[in-house]
Amino acid sequence: MEVWRLITTWGAPPAFNMGLDEALLLTADAPPTLRFYSWKPAALSLGYFQRVADVPGAELAGMVVRRITGGGAIHHANELTYSLCASQAHSLFRGPVADSYRRIHEAIAAALAGFGVEAGLRGERDLASEREGTGMCFHRSTALDLVWNGRKGVGSAQRRKDGRVLQHGSIKVGGSPLEGDVATLRVESRAVPELSAVAARLRAAFGEHFGLAFEAGVPSAEERALARRLGARYVDPAFVRRR
Repeated sequence: MEVWRLITTWGAPPAFNMGLDEALLLTADAPPTLRFYSWKPAALSLGYFQRVADVPGAELAGMVVRRITGGGAIHHANELTYSLCASQAHSLFRGPVADSYRRIHEAIAAALAGFGVEAGLRGERDLASEREGTGMCFHRSTALDLVWNGRKGVGSAQRRKDGRVLQHGSIKVGGSPLEGDVATLRVESRAVPELSAVAARLRAAFGEHFGLAFEAGVPSAEERALARRLGARYVDPAFVRRR
């Protein structure tokens, strides 16, 4: 069974969260890594090509950062964020990009079933969470997005660079003022799960679906230094506002 590194960083600063994900992508000799994290303080992350002006009410989020991935803005509050990073040659990412989204979302759906959530790919369904003009990731969807209760509940994005792939995503445990009526575990589950419990089920589902085992680890000194250096620009107003 293939062994991946598992990194868990609860309540991490927004700049560090984004800096470390980018560091994992850029570190050529980094081991395949599954990461779970949350945000403190809560923050709005813009898709790479967005501007603050594209998201009405962005000021309500407090802190604004930018992701290295595209797509709409996400309010990182009441959620679990995951990232998967490995070589593009890994079987998880083989074939068209859409295939890797499908594999990963199917594993996440299996994990969420443990909380009584019947999640599935959107396909051609219309969603009640769709809204125009907000710039928010959870208000627009594709056929490969993971949905339940007629609403989008997981937002994922992917970046490929120099033979490596990073996919990260947001799994909503509760709602937020900027996202409103989207699918959450708080609504669907009888009891609101702790982030650690959601992470444990995801870890098990990834292991079962992809034949992986996970060993707890930490970022290397090189990755930490790179994350600090990269993270500083994520909260630079000039970086956040540029196209």
